[in-house]
Amino acid sequence: NTVRFTADVLAGVPSIVIGILGYELLVVPLGHFNGWAGALGLAFIMVPIVARTTEEMLRLVPGSYREASIALGATKARTIVKVVLPAATGGLVTGVMLALARVAGETAPLLFTALGSRFLTVNPNHPFPSLTKQIYDYATGPYAEQKQQAWAGILVLIVLIFGLNVLVRVFTRPRQL
Repeated sequence: NTVRFTADVLAGVPSIVIGILGYELLVVPLGHFNGWAGALGLAFIMVPIVARTTEEMLRLVPGSYREASIALGATKARTIVKVVLPAATGGLVTGVMLALARVAGETAPLLFTALGSRFLTVNPNHPFPSLTKQIYDYATGPYAEQKQQAWAGILVLIVLIFGLNVLVRVFTRPRQL
């Protein structure tokens, strides 16, 4: 109950609050913006979504599956690994995808933690570029070309999220023997 309550509370926290907390707890002590702080801020947004969907998907696995496995002599651990998790895999992957789709569009935590960079970098110890931050910068910019690039970035984001959802559907559909 405590975990469920905590997940529900965290799911309701606005992303701007998570960004400010990330700034105070991760950026200020280190003395600079960095990709690690941005990743942790986004993970903090993902955790309650994944936790709640995982709980729901595991509850949807029929009790008769568990009972049959135990009746055949399997341990609880083996029942979980061989029966419950495979039965819930589609829902678990969907939950992770929902969380990824949510954080793909988040800008506020990245504004306060990773700051953004105009240059592509692979070093997470420095300010890190972000598509959503770039879209925000260009959409609020004064030039028509920047606004066009912002729309292109939005299209890329939509295509990426759509593509991930299609992949989930392909990999989680029931297989025929």
